[in-house]
Amino acid sequence: MQTLLLNAAEKGAVEKAAEIIRSGGLVGMPTETVYGLAANALDGKAVAKIFAAKGRPQDNPLIVHISDFSQIGRLVRSVPEKAKKLAEAYWPGPMTMVLEKSELIPDEVSTGLPTVGIRFPSHPVARALITAAGVPIAAPSANTSGLPSTTTAQHVMRDMNGKIDAVLDGGPCSVGVESTIVTLASDPPRLLRPGGITLEQLRAVLGRVDVDRAVMNPLPKGARPLSPGMKYKHYSPKANVVILDGNERAYADYVNAHRGPGVAALCYTGEEKLIRVPAVTYGGETDYGAQARDLFEALRHLDEIGAETVYARCPEPKGVGLAVYNRLMRAAGFEVLRIG
Repeated sequence: MQTLLLNAAEKGAVEKAAEIIRSGGLVGMPTETVYGLAANALDGKAVAKIFAAKGRPQDNPLIVHISDFSQIGRLVRSVPEKAKKLAEAYWPGPMTMVLEKSELIPDEVSTGLPTVGIRFPSHPVARALITAAGVPIAAPSANTSGLPSTTTAQHVMRDMNGKIDAVLDGGPCSVGVESTIVTLASDPPRLLRPGGITLEQLRAVLGRVDVDRAVMNPLPKGARPLSPGMKYKHYSPKANVVILDGNERAYADYVNAHRGPGVAALCYTGEEKLIRVPAVTYGGETDYGAQARDLFEALRHLDEIGAETVYARCPEPKGVGLAVYNRLMRAAGFEVLRIG
C-alpha cells in the first residue's frame, strides 16, 4: 500500500481524505491534541483495520469524533444534563465524554463495553474532514501501539507509511497530549485520563469529579480498561525510561554520576547546561503547556539520537502537568527513583 501525504491547505485534499474514510479506508488526521488514525466509526470492518495497522490490543476502546454537538444524539442512549454543561464549557476542545452507547456504535469501537467516548475536536481540519466524510470518525492516536504518540504528519508517516491509505497534514498539534477523558456513566463522574482540560476545569462545571486510580497507578491485573490509555505501557521510546523524582541539583548529580554509552537525559528547558550526557528538553519546569506540547517530540528524538537509557525529570502533577505526569509514567512503566 502506498500512503498518500495530503496537504490540508491544498484544494481537494480534505475531500480526498473524506472519500477514503467513506470507502472504508484509514487516514492520519490532525487534531489539536495528537494526530488520530481515522476510520468510519459506524463501519466495524473499517475500525478493525485501525487495530491491525497500529498493532493495538483488542480490548482497548476507541474514541468517536464528531464535528457538531447535534451529532451526539444518535451515538449515545441519552445526553444527560452534565454532558450538555461540559459541552457548553469545553467543546469543541480536547475533552472526551464517556456515555452509554447507542446500537449504532459497533463492538469494534467499544471493544464490547456498554459505553463509548465522544469528542468534538477544535482543530479546523479535523472538523472539516468529519463534516466532509458525513460520518462520525473513530480515531485513536496515529502511532504504532506503545510508541510515543504522533504530533506531526511526519511522525505519522514514520509509523504508518505503507499501512494506511493517507495522512492529512494539518501542521503540528497545539496541545500535544491526548484528550481528557471523563466518564459520565458513573456517579459521581470520574476522570479516566488527564489532558488539556484539567481536573480543576471539570470540577468547575460538574462539582465532584473523582480520579480513577489508573491515572496515577498501573491498572490492576485483569482489570478492563474503560478508556484508551489506562491499561498498557504507552508512549514509550525504544530506550528504557527511568523517572527521577527530586530537585534540579539532585537530578543533575544523579544523571552525571551514571553517565555512559547510550545514557541520555530528558529534562526541563535550561537544565541541559547542568547535564554531562546528551540531553533533550521538554518545556520549562512550571510551563505545563509547553511540557505537554513538547513531550512526545522529545521522546521520539531520544530514539533518533540512539538513547538506550533515559533519565527523565519527574513532572509536577498539577493542572495540565497531571497529563504530562500520566504519559511519562506510562512511558517509563511506572519505574520511578526517589532521589535527593
